Amino acid sequence: MKITAAVLDALGAAAPYATSRPLRLAELDLAPPGPGELLLRIDAAGVCHSDLSVVNGDRVRPLPMALGHEAAATVLAAGSGDSDFAPGDRVVLAFLPACGRCVRCASGEGYLCAVAAAANARGDLIGGGSRLSEDGAGVRHHLGVSAFAGHAVVDERSAVKVDADVPPEIAALFGCAVLTGVGAVVNAAAVRPGESVAVWGLGGVGLAAVLGALAAGAQPVVAIDPVAAKRDIATAAGARAVHPDDAAAALAALPGGGPDVAVETVGRAAVLAEAYRTARRGGRIVTVGLPNPAEMLAIPAVSLVADGKALIGSYMGNAIPRRDIPRYVALWRAGRLPVEVLLTATRPLAEINAALDDLANGAAVRQVMIPPEPR
Repeated sequence: MKITAAVLDALGAAAPYATSRPLRLAELDLAPPGPGELLLRIDAAGVCHSDLSVVNGDRVRPLPMALGHEAAATVLAAGSGDSDFAPGDRVVLAFLPACGRCVRCASGEGYLCAVAAAANARGDLIGGGSRLSEDGAGVRHHLGVSAFAGHAVVDERSAVKVDADVPPEIAALFGCAVLTGVGAVVNAAAVRPGESVAVWGLGGVGLAAVLGALAAGAQPVVAIDPVAAKRDIATAAGARAVHPDDAAAALAALPGGGPDVAVETVGRAAVLAEAYRTARRGGRIVTVGLPNPAEMLAIPAVSLVADGKALIGSYMGNAIPRRDIPRYVALWRAGRLPVEVLLTATRPLAEINAALDDLANGAAVRQVMIPPEPR
């Protein structure tokens, strides 16, 4: 079938992206789903720094590639008769479709599945190859999803069912921002009630981490960002929000001389070093940001032992999507995880390059793109 998708042809375009237009809306051919795959109508797709990091060249991916990895969708067809999915099912898409058979998956660590990671790096579906093409030439998938489009074919292992009454623009956020941010707090850091938490960076993932810490009973939760509007969101949610210039003093005043848990979501080595430095002795430092691979982290090696600190990397919030997405949706439904505060705007897919600008300059938390109606 013919679909419209946002395609990236070259890395490293200069901002403003509304002028340089690194993403073009192209008419692509989408092959039908094979066994274990689904044909979806994309209902809403969030714009994330992981998309921006491909556009600006921080994360090198094979090109051309149809971008977008955080989405809600409706199942139109399954590629095999024994599917767990049926037409009309509403789903949230996860950006790492774990194979379910490797040692890491068997150990409950599907977020470290090497098979899925290799497929994502190639721009393939986990079942092999691409289902997208333009004039007979292959177009790569972004993280097994390619959601900046009207339709997609994905592996069933990328999809998690949700109830139909969850609005698509909210449901989409569970696939990356919530999965990663809340998971960093709940799964990777294992925050306990009454512990103090500091979060650096209040984008979609960072604010989701703030919400997750509050839902876990952390007190206080200190939210750190230079953008006043983002600090206001965190304050309204129940956190103490501070400018980065004031963070060291605010954290030093906590019991123990620093937070029990420090979460870095900015994706900069210097910020991670600051989060590590300001955590209390025995504190846990979790990083979910994706810095440019050239950035190196410098910390006093002796502090890992002498101060008993634990530095923890967390990919996709150490999440098992089919376990965690329904849990987080249930918390949202109960009013304990107000995910809607992450939503800055909904925009038509034609505005994708302008949306990248608003993300890059800090004017937005999460923007959700709405695909065009099928012709």
